[in-house]
Amino acid sequence: MIKKDAVPERDPDMELNRESWRVFKIMSEFVDGFEQLCHIKPAVSIFGSARVNENSGDYKKAREVARILSDAGFAIISGGGPGIMEAANRGGAEGKSESIGLNIELPKEQVPNPYQTLSLHFSHFFTRKVMFVKYAAAYVVCPGGFGTLDEMAEMLTLVQTGKTPKIPVILMNSQFWQPLLDWFENTLCQQNMITRKDLALFTVVDEPEQALNEIMKFYKDRDIHPTKEELDKLLHL
Repeated sequence: MIKKDAVPERDPDMELNRESWRVFKIMSEFVDGFEQLCHIKPAVSIFGSARVNENSGDYKKAREVARILSDAGFAIISGGGPGIMEAANRGGAEGKSESIGLNIELPKEQVPNPYQTLSLHFSHFFTRKVMFVKYAAAYVVCPGGFGTLDEMAEMLTLVQTGKTPKIPVILMNSQFWQPLLDWFENTLCQQNMITRKDLALFTVVDEPEQALNEIMKFYKDRDIHPTKEELDKLLHL
């Protein structure tokens, strides 16, 4: 049992004041992001590990898919850091469109890469995630760890629940993703945690050109810009 005299005294008014100011900080991140990204259309958000180097196959493919998407007219949005994020911004900068980094303040790993034509900086993961989602016409998910899995699950959940419009979700590197996909099918589906229809929310590819083809095929018979109804839906992220 904790002794009463061992608990430090708290000042509720001071704590409330700190939390209130934190709300203003969060608001400022949203406003800055909206103002700087509202003209970036269409765009593709690319996710992946911060821990791969430029000699890895995943880095090279992320760079190439970003370049060909950029040349096709898509702005590239990444997390702004090293690894796959650097590859995405590097490829985006080598193409014809903007290369955007949504940088996050972290104790380690997150060092802004030099290939960003537009850099935004966030203190909070949740404000940053909104920016990844709000202006994207497609998502490309490259191999990564907890952060990448978190972002992928977030995107799939938003599409699954109808909180965002249905857009292409492309997973790159079938060998990397297959064990997780097997678990989706053999465990989540079998136990009715998801439906087989949910397995159609994403497409798995191995080559950059396949990612571009899947995105262009999706938008072949529809406008790449959100409709009024879809824009209204995005207001409720």
